[in-house]
Amino acid sequence: MTTANLIATVDLDAIAHNVGVLRERSGAGVIAVVKADGYGHGALPVARTALTAGAQSLGTASIREARELRAGGLTGHITAWLHRPDADFAGAVADGIDIAVSSRRQLAAVLDAARAAGTRAIVSVKVDTGLGRSGVAREEWDDAAADIARAVADGAVELHGVMCHLAFGDEPDHPHNDLQAQRLDAAVADLTRLGAPPAVVHMSNSPAALTRPDLSRDLVRPGIAMYGYSPIPSMGDFGLIPAMTLESQVTMVKKADSGQGVSYNHTWHAPSDTVIGVIPAGYADGVPRMLSGKLQVHIGDRLFPNVGRICMDQLVVDLGPDGGGVREGDRAVLFGPASAAGGAPVPTATDWADALGTIDYEIVSRIGSRPERRYTGGPAAAQPECAAAGHTQGDAHG
Repeated sequence: MTTANLIATVDLDAIAHNVGVLRERSGAGVIAVVKADGYGHGALPVARTALTAGAQSLGTASIREARELRAGGLTGHITAWLHRPDADFAGAVADGIDIAVSSRRQLAAVLDAARAAGTRAIVSVKVDTGLGRSGVAREEWDDAAADIARAVADGAVELHGVMCHLAFGDEPDHPHNDLQAQRLDAAVADLTRLGAPPAVVHMSNSPAALTRPDLSRDLVRPGIAMYGYSPIPSMGDFGLIPAMTLESQVTMVKKADSGQGVSYNHTWHAPSDTVIGVIPAGYADGVPRMLSGKLQVHIGDRLFPNVGRICMDQLVVDLGPDGGGVREGDRAVLFGPASAAGGAPVPTATDWADALGTIDYEIVSRIGSRPERRYTGGPAAAQPECAAAGHTQGDAHG
């Protein structure tokens, strides 16, 4: 028996499959990016699955995310690359986290933390090769490279990697991709000349990993593709399998008379006598309010349109004058893999994104803590982390 109104079922076999696709297409090792709680899928179960499937290491945005993986028992290489000035560098050093620094100031703070602990820090260097976001700025590079080389020579740091992030990865033929690669290679050459060659170099995100193996270098850093969504939908799905199905049940079926208003502010009125169904899912669960009137819910083998405003905890669908054969307690799928055994296809996270003019990265990563996560397939070792991450395990665990 579940205690949650909304269930997010994550197919760990799909995650493993997607890691294999990325390794094959990129021709390189994989850093499995599990930031934002594994893009809403659950960082610890996904991380264990990805590593078992052959991923070489893990990547997070924040030190906090990286330390939570350590606390969950993961002992492999973890890189964290986005830091506030008051970030927990001491904790990262203590946990053996690879701290990717984006400035001389960050490097100095990491060195201070390492000296205070009497140990050596593991660092990577993120270079701004043209994205114009985080990363060592071009005008600071010469001095930063010299600082890194001194730290390596002094034994204060172990230089693990040099990395950058592509601005046009989802446009494979854009010339800026090659320019960024040239700049990254030049930075690596500088460090090597100074006596501080990195162990690994990486720049490719999901789209580049799938379409530009020539950019792969030693490793690739896929995010959304690992969860089964194409980063370039116009080029197809690349054989990726979406891992998450978001579903609930119909909690109420009732009549709505012609002209009756539904939900807040009565933004929709029944054009004729009909039957409506209530689904206990809303924007507090990650169902965007802006999808009001654009969402379709898969019940049985049919799609039923949302009507009225999506609320914090619930939404309403129009079941038609005959009720569509829907009963209270029927399974209601909000999104999942598109295939369906007969009947209408299940809506996908990409469908939601298209309706909102956004990307599916945003859709899945906004599925918060209220939905219960259930895991199917995957390594048995991936399952116990659910409770540690604040997620409840379901009955099916393959």
